[in-house]
Amino acid sequence: MTVAKGSRQVWDYHNCAVIVAHPDDETLWAGGTILMHPECRWNVITLCRASDPNRAPKFRQALKQLNATGAMGDLDDGPEQSPLPPRTVQDAIAELLPAEKIDLVITHGLWGEYTRHLRHEETARAVLAIRETGRLNTRELWMFAYEDGGGKYIPRPRLNSDVYTRLPEEIWRRKYEIITGTYGFGPDSFEAKTTPRQEAFWLFGSPRKT
Repeated sequence: MTVAKGSRQVWDYHNCAVIVAHPDDETLWAGGTILMHPECRWNVITLCRASDPNRAPKFRQALKQLNATGAMGDLDDGPEQSPLPPRTVQDAIAELLPAEKIDLVITHGLWGEYTRHLRHEETARAVLAIRETGRLNTRELWMFAYEDGGGKYIPRPRLNSDVYTRLPEEIWRRKYEIITGTYGFGPDSFEAKTTPRQEAFWLFGSPRKT
């Protein structure tokens, strides 16, 4: 498949998965892409907050608005961000994945999207690791391509990314409504201010053959 910058993209995916650390990451960084392709089967996996009585039901409601299915894990998400064993994160992803082959997986960038959340980076590394070993069967892998200048400004899409899509206004408004209405982040929150009008991704090639 050939993917070009901007809105002129060739899209030939059917079964798609988004693997993120937290409920709301799927909407914040890739919600527009999900909403622009309702013909696909979207499955969203979040590795944290399954036992959170506030965030878990909001995630389920967000899935309805995204026309997606999904599953939640419950990895530690304490404020101290103690590193998790890589195998723990890898196993959590593998257990939540759907059984069928996935055409496209979208996940966090290796350096995260802002300065700094360790769980985002751990999720990205774990997705790459299980793809290399064959535990994740996907044709293509995209990673979020955002940066915040080392914390100097709110996250923005990287202009040199492989896929860069300007969201139609109606799509962005639906995405913003999920962040503010469904997840309940106020208009002055980091999440609401960040909600990108453009979505950007790095493309990763086929896993190494063994």
